[in-house]
Amino acid sequence: MPRETGRKVIASNRKARHDYTVLDTWEAGIVLTGTEVKSLRAGRASLVDGFGLVDDGEVYLHGVHIPEYVAGTWTNHAPRRVRKLLLHRAEIEKLIGKIKEGGLTLVPLSLYFSDGRAKVELALARGKKAWDKRQDMAKRDANREIARAYGRNLKGRR
Repeated sequence: MPRETGRKVIASNRKARHDYTVLDTWEAGIVLTGTEVKSLRAGRASLVDGFGLVDDGEVYLHGVHIPEYVAGTWTNHAPRRVRKLLLHRAEIEKLIGKIKEGGLTLVPLSLYFSDGRAKVELALARGKKAWDKRQDMAKRDANREIARAYGRNLKGRR
């Protein structure tokens, strides 16, 4: 049986980019049980309430919902259990230093399979205020209006 290659996205946290300003991202492996992997391969997961915490020099992922595997028996996992993330020691030390600065949090942006292994894209982020969100929406609307006007102008010339 050939090995999986490439990247297959299972879940992405689009709301995180709306609620937070992403400063830096990391790719981390996840420690999972067998039924969790099978449930992920079926494409079922939710990152909406997820966040990362550093505890005793290790990084853990809290609040991520991986539903129970349908064909699982008594060996099924708890859907919202705490999962350990696999990062290099230097990356963890860098995270600890930046989080201690204050006002920063770890947020999962996406959950995917990379060459058959489950990975999570973890972001170091700062929460946005309401006016930040309004400002971003105004910028996006202005860019959309410019693109529309440009498109109309091109069609008018032809």
